[in-house]
Amino acid sequence: MSAPSKWPLAASGVRFLTPSFMVEKLARHPLTKDCYPTAMGYYPEATEHRMRRDRHDDNLLIYCVSGHGKLDTLDWRGSIQPGQVLLLPQGLSHQYQADADDPWTVYWVHFQGASTRIFIQYLGYREGTPVLEAGISPSLIASFTSLMGVRRTGYSDRAFINAANQLRYLLSQMALEIRATQAHVQHNFNLDQLRAYMLEHIDQSVSLDTLAALANMSKYHFSSKYKKLTGYSPIKHFLNMKMEHACLLLDSSELSIKAIAAELGYEDQLYFSRLFSKTIGQSPRAYRASIRR
Repeated sequence: MSAPSKWPLAASGVRFLTPSFMVEKLARHPLTKDCYPTAMGYYPEATEHRMRRDRHDDNLLIYCVSGHGKLDTLDWRGSIQPGQVLLLPQGLSHQYQADADDPWTVYWVHFQGASTRIFIQYLGYREGTPVLEAGISPSLIASFTSLMGVRRTGYSDRAFINAANQLRYLLSQMALEIRATQAHVQHNFNLDQLRAYMLEHIDQSVSLDTLAALANMSKYHFSSKYKKLTGYSPIKHFLNMKMEHACLLLDSSELSIKAIAAELGYEDQLYFSRLFSKTIGQSPRAYRASIRR
């Protein structure tokens, strides 16, 4: 395992290494062997924090929440800003340090496992692009804080199993933040605004023209970028949101299926039922019966 830096820990800082006996357990356990933490920490205003690794034996994620730093790899060199993520996979030699005048505050985690390469790709890492934009996310900070709670459990097996799965959640959560930030920063594309508009008009029909105008794009470029970022065309995603809301109403209300169709802007109950069945895999009536057994 690549050792963390020996930066003199501040009073409010955290540096925790998973002991070797626990790493061995996590590497074998069926619930953790795919992805598990080997070290983690929090360095506030980390003056003179620096590290160089010519040999990197595990994976490292560093999340900068304030201040600045610098990173140097074989194919990337530059400054690190608040809201950026350094993703340094196994085998990538690197050197990083806090800015001398405005030292960074960072959360970090070393991790290993059979599926870590898949997680790294899912986060958006590509050779030559080890720095990603996630923005300053209170939910990500909360997830790091929760993960670090494992250091006060007396090396409990169950606590580390939970921590390994918290790490998986943290990585998938970070992927969402990175994708949303990329949409906004790189493509001038505010996904949250568009989804809020769709939810606000869940009882109506929304056209591609309207959504494209809201994003200030042509229909072609809007539709292409939306699908690239979400995996769905805008109208298909809006339909999914409608059917998701229909499931909520079927589960939580006594409204008739005709009334639920009307709540979602469908005058024709049969048309609504066909759309629901195609999306969910069963009719509204069958869905309601299945959740009330």
